[in-house]
Amino acid sequence: MSKADLLVERGADRLEDLSRKAAAKGGFAAKLADELAEDAVFLRKLKPSLIKARAKGRAPIARTTERETEPPAPSAPEMTTPPPKPKPESKAKKRRPKRGPNPFLVAGVALAAGIVLAKVIDWRGHAHPRD
Repeated sequence: MSKADLLVERGADRLEDLSRKAAAKGGFAAKLADELAEDAVFLRKLKPSLIKARAKGRAPIARTTERETEPPAPSAPEMTTPPPKPKPESKAKKRRPKRGPNPFLVAGVALAAGIVLAKVIDWRGHAHPRD
């Protein structure tokens, strides 16, 4: 085992210890114990030597331990026929979603309406002074 493999193994052992302590503690921590145990199993699969073997096409021998309960993944695709392609829709049905007006146009119209409203209010205010 290389140093990196040992480091990954040590981290997985620590996660496993933490999950055992969390399960013994009870409460909310007990709910996280299963997740931590699964993380430890996953971390063991990330050993650099195993990744290197998978990259070269040499699948490692599946070791069954008391920790690992997942079945091994298939080494090749199991589907023999490709899935059917969806039928293309006719051009009448292929409509783009209705787009709204240009946002700059909406902002410009709102600004102009606001200016006009302010002018009208100001003009009407001079017509009836409160003095």
